[in-house]
Amino acid sequence: MSDLDNEELIKIRRDLHQIPELALHEVQTHDYLLSLMKLWSTDWLEIKSVPSVPTAILVRLQGTDPHKTIGYRTDIDALPVTEQTGLAFSSTIPGQMHACGHDIHMTVALGILQHFAEHQPKDNLIFFFQPAEEAEYGGYRVYEAGAFTGKWRPDEFFAIHDNPSLPAGQIATRLGTLFAGTTEIHLTFTGESGHAAYPQRAKDALVAAAAFVMQVQTIVSRNVDPIRGGVVTIGSFHAGQVMNVIAGEAKLEGTIRAFLQSDILMMQQRVREIADGVAQTYGVKADLNLIQGGYMPVENAIEQTTDLIEFMTADPTIDFAESEPAMTGEDFGFLTQKFPGTMVWLGVNDPEHSLHSDHLNPEERAIKPGVEAWIKFLEHRMQ
Repeated sequence: MSDLDNEELIKIRRDLHQIPELALHEVQTHDYLLSLMKLWSTDWLEIKSVPSVPTAILVRLQGTDPHKTIGYRTDIDALPVTEQTGLAFSSTIPGQMHACGHDIHMTVALGILQHFAEHQPKDNLIFFFQPAEEAEYGGYRVYEAGAFTGKWRPDEFFAIHDNPSLPAGQIATRLGTLFAGTTEIHLTFTGESGHAAYPQRAKDALVAAAAFVMQVQTIVSRNVDPIRGGVVTIGSFHAGQVMNVIAGEAKLEGTIRAFLQSDILMMQQRVREIADGVAQTYGVKADLNLIQGGYMPVENAIEQTTDLIEFMTADPTIDFAESEPAMTGEDFGFLTQKFPGTMVWLGVNDPEHSLHSDHLNPEERAIKPGVEAWIKFLEHRMQ
């Protein structure tokens, strides 16, 4: 058995692209991945399931002369997006699409895994096929389930995320924080509805919610160091049903994003304070739920990231570039809080479409260079 060639990798990617599944429901994806892994079974390959997160798969390859255990993570879930690419291998599941490129991520991981199933590594390797990255923080769930203990505990972790604005096959990363941490905002203001002609007899939840939206815009501008930056966005606002009835309820949803966990915690507190203050001012009740889950900042570790940058920069066959940080959220950030490691961008050259676009169409010629670069680097880490 030789390494997967370009055509084989593309077939795998297209198979996966047709069966996108949402967080914690990746049943077909799980079964497809497992079927390939069983084809590549060797004496040094072991597969582990996680009963509390049944779509998760861990694969361990025993090293020939292990001094450490290296982890590699890929996410496997999709988004609730109706695909509009028109591709012959478009999603077969209505309203669901690999609009963030996790089909690319999985294919790269499988290419690396198949190589080390054929060529036994020197150090131990653990591949983590993680459900629920887009929602429900699957990395946190699997960690809390105790999956990374004993011989399954990696000493370091690596991962990729595709980037449509970079050339196909280019790898890019940076020292320090690569992606922001995020927190979901779920807020309901409850007042008393009433006739528009008699506002004194009602408690207007819509006006309170509008005041909240305006006030949270000062959190970043007046509380976060401008050199670091942050974001508070309210993306959903629903209140009222009839033009002449004062709304008794208003529901808002949004997100907090920052590069430092300390800033995220401060911003969470300011959101709480503003919600409480608005509720008191307008005589309504505020029911606020802030959810961070596993979406911590992705903090690239100094030792692993320096080594990766130096190695890939020195290899003329690898297209490498240093990148700027992004406000993108990624629950690999939780794992970087528990294990030193690095996440990198993999360019897929679709600059007209952003991640999560219903027209996202990554260039498949990015897959093979991604696989080859990672095989080289992981073998380098084992020296």
